[in-house]
Amino acid sequence: MSNPSVLTPDAQLDLRGTPCPINFVRTKLRLEQMPQGALLEVWLDPGEPIDSVPDSLTMAGYKVEQIEDCAGYFALLVRRSVATA
Repeated sequence: MSNPSVLTPDAQLDLRGTPCPINFVRTKLRLEQMPQGALLEVWLDPGEPIDSVPDSLTMAGYKVEQIEDCAGYFALLVRRSVATA
């Protein structure tokens, strides 16, 4: 059975080993290629990446839906916002 509270990403981006701010730039570029409202799962390293990227994405207008600590890295779920008029 599926759990309705589990979010299923539309795409996945593995940025483990990618330094800041390149990981933010790659995440933003990938989100811009996706349809509005789409959900992207991004894998980030602990430390500066997980400390900086979610805040930067929020400031850029994206919605961080979930951050999950997966032994050794973090899985970040980010939704591309639906544009407003």
